[in-house]
Amino acid sequence: MQTDLIQRLPKAELHLHIEGSFEPELMMALAERNRITLPFKTLEDARAAYNFSNLQEFLDLYYQGMQVLRTEEDFFDLTWAYLQRAEADNVRHVEMFYDPQAHTERGVPFGVVTDGILAAIKKGEQELGISSYLIMSFLRHLSEEDGFDLLVQSEPWHDKFIGVGLDSSEMGHPPLKFERLYQRCRELGFKLCMHAGEEGPPSYVREALLDIGVDRIDHGNRCMEDPELVSMIREMQIPLTNCPLSNLSLCVIDDLKQSPVKAQLEAGLLVTVNSDDPAYFGGYIGRNYEQTAAALGLSDQQLIQLARNSFTASFLPEANKQRHLAAIETAA
Repeated sequence: MQTDLIQRLPKAELHLHIEGSFEPELMMALAERNRITLPFKTLEDARAAYNFSNLQEFLDLYYQGMQVLRTEEDFFDLTWAYLQRAEADNVRHVEMFYDPQAHTERGVPFGVVTDGILAAIKKGEQELGISSYLIMSFLRHLSEEDGFDLLVQSEPWHDKFIGVGLDSSEMGHPPLKFERLYQRCRELGFKLCMHAGEEGPPSYVREALLDIGVDRIDHGNRCMEDPELVSMIREMQIPLTNCPLSNLSLCVIDDLKQSPVKAQLEAGLLVTVNSDDPAYFGGYIGRNYEQTAAALGLSDQQLIQLARNSFTASFLPEANKQRHLAAIETAA
């Protein structure tokens, strides 16, 4: 059965927003612990609020839920809960995004956020055998100047994260808005990621790829509308971190059968499957594999290729990649 194969396969998750793994049960528990009043009277009310119809409605809920995250312990608990779910899906490596600006602008110090996450990452490596890299994301609805401020503020922790990302509302905030900021991040030695082509047009993917020079495109669905762009992505082997259940929840696609994952595999692109914001989008990485495979009729070999791609597309050292790839061959 493909479910068994998916479970056996070691996987890396490369597109995961740690704040997006905030399950309603934990949200309510932290609200009580921190004596914060939420607009939800019951857990059922909170669960019902996790239904939305577009990216902006999701972001409104996403930022509202963050209000209960106040202490280092809160960020530890959030991250540790995700890592335990990742282990259950046989995830062996994670490269997780986090959004410091969403916390510092409401008065939570950068170090409280980052140190809480890092403590859980360390525990995950020691107790679960999951390696994790942290990617600091800039919020694209804020200004480039705000991004530079964050870069300065985060300086004492620069050796603690592998790269930078760009997320939040895509439309109206093209990659070139952050050209100088990303140039500086490249000079500092960070890996460069950008959300592009989820809701934004193919031109956003082009800008991220050719003008910014990113190492990885997050989402990238709409690149498929531009055959020349597809050829460039294939030739450069720039990874795409596809998030099928996220695309469905946010109405980027109307049916999982419209997911570009299979077409991207068949086009020779280095596409991966990820969960994005799993607490809000109906499932963690295992469920994304399972439901995408069922909807698109993916073969066993295509599932194995997706698992391979997840490590090939990671920022791990080559020796580590080869170790995980060998484990996939054994599991397959």
